[in-house]
Amino acid sequence: MKTPFLRRTLCAALGGAALLALAAPASAQDAAWPTKPIRVIVTFPPGGSADAIVRAISPRVSERLGQPLVIENRPGAGGNIGLTAVAKAEGDGYTVGLGAAGALSANVSLYPQMPFDPVKDLKPVSLVAAIPFVIVGHPSVGVRTQAELIALAKRDPSKLTIGHGGNGTAMHLTASLFDQMAGVKIVQAAYRGSGPAAMDALAGQIPLAVTDLPAAIQHIRAGKLMAFSVTGSRRVPALPDVPTVAEAGLPGYESVGWFGIVAPAATPDAIVNKLNAAIVEALNDPAIQTNIRAIGVEPAPSTPQAFADYIKSETVKWGQVIRNAGIKLE
Repeated sequence: MKTPFLRRTLCAALGGAALLALAAPASAQDAAWPTKPIRVIVTFPPGGSADAIVRAISPRVSERLGQPLVIENRPGAGGNIGLTAVAKAEGDGYTVGLGAAGALSANVSLYPQMPFDPVKDLKPVSLVAAIPFVIVGHPSVGVRTQAELIALAKRDPSKLTIGHGGNGTAMHLTASLFDQMAGVKIVQAAYRGSGPAAMDALAGQIPLAVTDLPAAIQHIRAGKLMAFSVTGSRRVPALPDVPTVAEAGLPGYESVGWFGIVAPAATPDAIVNKLNAAIVEALNDPAIQTNIRAIGVEPAPSTPQAFADYIKSETVKWGQVIRNAGIKLE
């Protein structure tokens, strides 16, 4: 990108007509994009929800753009490793990334140093999906509703421990926000993913867990885990009788995991808009929506600006939760 000083210098030396001629090739290149495969860096391992979402939309996006999407999994450091690669890539539209709530909003408050600036080094393309969590418990907890759970936590907090998917994850922050809004302090136990936390709750090793739907829904339906509440702003179709945290007594509570596509900051708006249109088209396809919802994820297409605004609001929200809870990661 030319600096204002360089632009003024060129104007003086070449004149306005020459400047238009210089700008034309870049515009033509943007219009022709894409002319080769597009690399999508997924900041999670193969087989998880994030990977499944990208693979669900890839065929339709590829069809719309006329080029294949090449998926590259780069997990680690709460998403920082993969998104650092995106931030440092050339802004030509041929490298984009699928990031999550942690790396795009919470990590700036969790880590003392970040290898990239989510706002300055990345350009939002589209929000892709949202994942509500569910607060579950082993039947031996002895309570049946969220209100009873909060009352128990206030009366005898030593009886309760809640497992989550790992320090700094959206599930960790979900549990911390619950504590803060309920006025309780439930002991938290970090696991390597939502599945192990749900399994320990199922086995009675811990009384509670906050987990995603795929890890718990069959056990909830079988009556082996109790579902106290779901953490999004609306009930989920798979568990229509389970209230939201807000409905169950904590008005204003909302916490979801989410994924979105971002590009290097220098990527031209014309390319971002073209990619956004392809992603939104894919996410609005009924068959793709059915496939995504089957894994407990809600499609959430957006404009680039709406996604940028959402990242900013989430950064503020979770920054406050993290400071209140005193959470720090190395």
